[in-house]
Amino acid sequence: MHKLPQDYPRAEKKPQKLEMHGDVRTDDYFWMNNRENPQVIAHLNAENSYTQSVLSKAGDLEGEIFNELKSRIKEDESFAPVKDGEFYYSAKYEVGQQYPIYFRRKGSLTAPEEILLNVPELAKGHSFYQTSPPKMSPNHQIMAYAVDTVGRRFFTVYFKDLKSGKLLPNKIENITGNLVWAQDNETVFYAQQNPQTLRSEKIFRYNLKTQKTDLVYFEEDDTFSVYVYQPISEKFIYLGSSSTLTTEVRYLPADKPQENFKLFAPRERGHEYSVEDNGQKFYILTNHQANNFKVMSAEFTQTDRKGWKEVIPHRPDIYLQGMTLFKNHLVLDQRKNGLTQIEITNYLGQNSYYVPFQDESYVASTGDNRELDSETLRFNYQSLRRPASIYDFNFTTKAQTLVKTQEVPNYNPELYKAERIFIKARDGAQVPVSLLMKKDHKADGKAPMLIYGYGSYGANMEPWFDSDVFSLVDRDFVYAIAHIRGGSEMGREWYDNGRTMHKMNSFYDFIDCTEGLIQNKLADPKKVFAMGGSAGGLLMGAIVNLRPDLYRGIVSQVAFVDVITTMLDSSIPLTTSEYDQWGNPNEKAAYDYIKSYSPYDNIKRQAYPNILATTGLHDSQVQYWEPAKWVAKLREYNTADSVILLKTDMEAGHGGSSGRFDKLKDTATEYAFILLINK
Repeated sequence: MHKLPQDYPRAEKKPQKLEMHGDVRTDDYFWMNNRENPQVIAHLNAENSYTQSVLSKAGDLEGEIFNELKSRIKEDESFAPVKDGEFYYSAKYEVGQQYPIYFRRKGSLTAPEEILLNVPELAKGHSFYQTSPPKMSPNHQIMAYAVDTVGRRFFTVYFKDLKSGKLLPNKIENITGNLVWAQDNETVFYAQQNPQTLRSEKIFRYNLKTQKTDLVYFEEDDTFSVYVYQPISEKFIYLGSSSTLTTEVRYLPADKPQENFKLFAPRERGHEYSVEDNGQKFYILTNHQANNFKVMSAEFTQTDRKGWKEVIPHRPDIYLQGMTLFKNHLVLDQRKNGLTQIEITNYLGQNSYYVPFQDESYVASTGDNRELDSETLRFNYQSLRRPASIYDFNFTTKAQTLVKTQEVPNYNPELYKAERIFIKARDGAQVPVSLLMKKDHKADGKAPMLIYGYGSYGANMEPWFDSDVFSLVDRDFVYAIAHIRGGSEMGREWYDNGRTMHKMNSFYDFIDCTEGLIQNKLADPKKVFAMGGSAGGLLMGAIVNLRPDLYRGIVSQVAFVDVITTMLDSSIPLTTSEYDQWGNPNEKAAYDYIKSYSPYDNIKRQAYPNILATTGLHDSQVQYWEPAKWVAKLREYNTADSVILLKTDMEAGHGGSSGRFDKLKDTATEYAFILLINK
């Protein structure tokens, strides 16, 4: 590879002493924690210019990749229609448009379209525009929708009268976008976040006719967040309050919105539960004496846990992730040996059976179901080489009907193969890895590889179909997803063994998977690249400190890398609610453990690989200054001539650009970096 320029911006050092538990840390770049400071903005702009100059060495590669990515998107794509009452709801993209148009048809799939939300029109004049899908009143005559034009996830909710086609004067500002309608078609409940910490802490009731707003719940415990939801029976509105390990639910008859929410079961440390109903009984998904969860039922008159009755027992080899309740059928989303399954049973837990799937590695889940008395289940299915498909499954005949397959131009699934293997970690744990490669790939140790990971919050990195990654696979890359501990791929224990005082397992698993894939000759040891975002960016920061020699290049997206400083600052968004994920550094044992892996605090004088770090100035989840500080300090300590880049989207937040094509530009930048380094 030709030598890349090293005339990067030199960040000014302004030492700041940070002391806790008698331990003093010096942060030379603490001053970057101020997005209103012109010096900060100037530095970020200088970093963007430098990144652009380095990537220009790849010539037209970035544009070439962007065109490839765009060529695999059907520009006039439509979505599968979903039946809700007498309407069929859907959305579509038109050629050249970044955003969808939401519409519905009345009575049949061939009825005329009624445009609900023309997002391309609404987005005009905005560099960032994100809107929720339409949220319909029960009588389908009023539509609510939430809009964010900054990227910081503060939404404004608007209401539209679908009879007249006009916007109502009502408007709710600076809320989360989480909203539920009551049965009177004029009352909504919504969640509002704290303006500083961004914790969702309040639930309000709002009436469109009286324009009266009432605070109905305030969550005082700053480790909990609140939300409202409603299952398809629409009998009750539920108010959930949850922390990492504990849940509490309240409920209210949807036809009596002026009543007070009733407590379902009081919170107990470590007890997680969710509640739904089928119009006849409550059903509870709970981990009480059931690490992988079980299903219980309760009468409407008796919600205390003493009155719960078991429907689906705890099964140590099956992790229950969710449930959908129809009038006569209980549908369970679950995992066994790392693979997703859909189980269908009755309300006695009898006559159970599974929806059959064929692929070795895939992801299946319950889809968009809106009618309680339906005789079909809508479910989603995809794999690394099979585009996302939507099926209807008939409960009586057990027949599967393909409703819609994502159309991917310029793509042939027969040219690729997907595999799933297990790699033994250093402590003996068997870690699943999903693999995608050309069909004629030979395990000769010569292929470049991109390995992706996350491993936090119990979130699963499924073998989703991603049309973008074929721009690397077509260039002979192997694409790997390491399903490391900290996710829930192998059950709840998999998550518990990758958080708090076990967090190092996530990093070791990723490193061991990388080495295992090299030993299996799936990759050239000199051409291994790694990628992760957010908490996966933490993963990237940890592995480059632990094993910088193992990777040629790293893409670290919106990276959570300054763990100690962030977790000690309760004013920073989402901090206190995550003590059960990372540990509370106000306690010395947790402080010492977090400090042992916190990427920013463990940078040392050594040869680091090539790194591209990305962030958004308005990021509400991981503040922009974490990647900015990390990059500055990495360069200071790096003994190699590797290139370390920072790219800041000055107009977006945690999710990056809002338009579908603008998102492709972000990916094109990342892939151009990888291919430039791979030369």
